Amino acid sequence: MSPAKTPLIGLKADQFRHPLDLEATQALKQLPGLDLMIRSLLGPLAEQVFYLDNIASSILVSDQQLPHLHQLLIEACKILDLELPQLYIRQHPVPNAYTFAIRGRQPFIVVHTSLLELLNPEEIQAVIAHELGHLKCDHGVYLTLANIMVLAAGQLPTLGGMIAQTLQSQILEWVRCAEFTCDRAALLVTQDPKVVASLLMKLTGGSPTLASKLNLDAFLSQARSYDDVSNSDLGELLKQAQVAPLTHPVPVIRAQEIDRWAGSKTYQTLLQNGKNEYNSEASSKGGWRNW
Repeated sequence: MSPAKTPLIGLKADQFRHPLDLEATQALKQLPGLDLMIRSLLGPLAEQVFYLDNIASSILVSDQQLPHLHQLLIEACKILDLELPQLYIRQHPVPNAYTFAIRGRQPFIVVHTSLLELLNPEEIQAVIAHELGHLKCDHGVYLTLANIMVLAAGQLPTLGGMIAQTLQSQILEWVRCAEFTCDRAALLVTQDPKVVASLLMKLTGGSPTLASKLNLDAFLSQARSYDDVSNSDLGELLKQAQVAPLTHPVPVIRAQEIDRWAGSKTYQTLLQNGKNEYNSEASSKGGWRNW
């Protein structure tokens, strides 16, 4: 681990959870039987579909396979105080990463090759840490439903269609809120807001040839221009319509949110507590088995 980074042993999810994530999760918990349906009915089937797909068509990262990526995963887990999930690398032209977790099972993370080609090692670790944030915050049950809707619609068309018709709007709203929390997890691991903002910038308009030429300060200035659209009622309505079908908040808003949180007392206190208390006093609470 880099000597400049602070491991946060004993870190709890609610210490960095975004308030919108908490609010949206509480709303989903009010839907009767949803948790049981996912865990008992949809989860086991989806788990087998995704596992077979990954083991057949992706590379499982380990100390023997792409060890530089495995080391990034190990360090991120140490900082967030998590057990190691599986990490797969998948050949795919669309930059993306996603996580799957069912209670009591070992979760896994999948990262697309096209995303790796855009990023430097620190930014790749930020992606891994973002996905670990889903595990740290127990997002598994509802994230499973979101992944079924988005990733398995072609593999489970009837089931995916039924879910999409009844829950799509609320699930998408929840997953957008959860993304803000996971960006915070990425910051806790990288401990540099510029790394997370740069990652978001490259996801917005990067390519292997353009990524190194992008200007982060200009991107953050662009984010402020997006805010100005809200000065009119029409602009605010258009922004809401733009976001409604998305699985993630727009990148400029995510960059703003992480920039603000990096300057917050909450973030600074977490790092300071890590230096002064976690390393010497706190016992490890683990992570993805704390359901």
